[in-house]
Amino acid sequence: MDTSPETGRRTRADAQRNLITLLDAAKAIFAEAGVDAPVRAIAERAGVGIGTVYRHFPRRADLIAAVFRQEIDACADAADQLAKTHPPVEALSLWMRRFVELAATKHGLAQALHSGDPAYAALPARRETRLLPAFQALFDAAQATGEIRKDVASAEFLSAAASLCTSAGAANPDLAQRLVGLLVDGLRNAAIKA
Repeated sequence: MDTSPETGRRTRADAQRNLITLLDAAKAIFAEAGVDAPVRAIAERAGVGIGTVYRHFPRRADLIAAVFRQEIDACADAADQLAKTHPPVEALSLWMRRFVELAATKHGLAQALHSGDPAYAALPARRETRLLPAFQALFDAAQATGEIRKDVASAEFLSAAASLCTSAGAANPDLAQRLVGLLVDGLRNAAIKA
C-alpha cells in the first residue's frame, strides 16, 4: 500500500487504483475542457461518485496539484525505465518526448498553477527534486557515450526544450514534439560532425 499525498494515510490497493483512475480522468478532462470543467464530468470519466472526488480533493486546487504531481512523477520515473531498456542517446530522446507531454499538461494548467494558491506551492520543489535529477542522469549518460555534444550544459538544453514547448503551445503538441525532436537530433548530429 502507498501513502496518500493528500492525507498522509495508507491507502488500500483498490483505493490507490481508484485514485490513479481519478487523476487520469481529471488530466483528460482538464486537457479537453480546461481546469474549470465540472467535477461531475471528472467523476463520470473515472467511474466514481462525485463524493469520492471531494473526499480525496476537497478543493479544485488540490485536484489540479495532484494531477501535476502525478505527471511530474511519471515523467521522472520514465527516465529509469528508459535508461534500463534503451541505449543512452535513445533513452534521452524518448524521455524528451515524455517531457514535451508534461510541458503540454503544465501549459493547460498554467493559469491555475500561477494563481498563487498555496496548493501549488510545493510543485516547484517537486520538479527540482524529481524531474531534474532524472533528466540529468539521462543527459550525463548520453554525453558519456560521446554521441552528443559535451559543450552543452544540461540546464541549457532543458531550458531550450521548455522554450520550444512554450512557443508551440498546448494547441499544437505535435509541433512541440517535432521541434524538441529536432533539438535532440541537432545535439547528436553536431557530436558526430565534430
